Amino acid sequence: MGSTYSIKWVPVEDAPDAETLQTDIDGMLARFDEEASTWRSDSDIARFNAAPAGTCMDMPSSVLDMVRLAETLNRESNGAFDVTVGPLLKLWGFHGDPQLQEVPNADALAAAMQMVGQQHLHVRESQLCKDVALTVELSSVGAGYMVDRVSERLEHYGIKNYMVEMTGELKAVGHKPGDRPWRIAIEEPRDDNRVAQMILSLDGEGVSTSGDYRNYFELDGQRFSHTFDARTGKPVMHRLAAVTVLDPSAARADGLSTVLMIMGEKAGWDYAIAHDLAAFFVVRDGDTFESRVTPRFDALTPGKE
Repeated sequence: MGSTYSIKWVPVEDAPDAETLQTDIDGMLARFDEEASTWRSDSDIARFNAAPAGTCMDMPSSVLDMVRLAETLNRESNGAFDVTVGPLLKLWGFHGDPQLQEVPNADALAAAMQMVGQQHLHVRESQLCKDVALTVELSSVGAGYMVDRVSERLEHYGIKNYMVEMTGELKAVGHKPGDRPWRIAIEEPRDDNRVAQMILSLDGEGVSTSGDYRNYFELDGQRFSHTFDARTGKPVMHRLAAVTVLDPSAARADGLSTVLMIMGEKAGWDYAIAHDLAAFFVVRDGDTFESRVTPRFDALTPGKE
């Protein structure tokens, strides 16, 4: 994933020591890299991406699980969420040299859209199949997926109080020593510095934030985010600056925060209310921000500051 991870836990009797546990989890992450990384040519997903249209290929359970989750999110968002938008990211300059970031012409965009569309991607028993020459990138759910898997491994060892964080996606369960809650800061979506906008006390929830304030470019005064709506082939263009989602599954929180970020402040809010999601929206209003939380978020975070 090209990033860092952090795990904190309260020791219990008969659990492995820190060095043994780290070796075990590093092995899990190494296997996941071999299965799902798009930054190496020999991973399972990279081999699938390099294969021609009409290919069906055996895939590990991790890839199949994430694609099934992506199918659900794609269906529920009416196609806005899509794990096949790699050609669009490349076309707009988000994969590669930042100096090449530009607004593509209509012909180039139309050509890229021929290689995009999650409806052309299928799970068939233990295989992943594609009707057209798609490329699949699972970064929108991958970090959350591994947070869940590492959490399961900790609980396998009898560890009941822990916090797992990977590339900013995290899950906190139980309490710290002294029966103190795990406290998580949510950043204000600023481009210039890192400021905590809210402090949450968590127990049993995964948390994910998506925003347009870390990876974007500006051209002629217009901001272009790395978050794409697969239905248009273009970066999202609305006032929603960031959205945070809480869910028992970190993978689902990871994907849902992207869904809401794509949909924007109005459609995303309506979706969150209709699906009873715990979500925190931050909307740009000129140089300031407005925020609001769904009833489910409010109910889950009575100790927020």
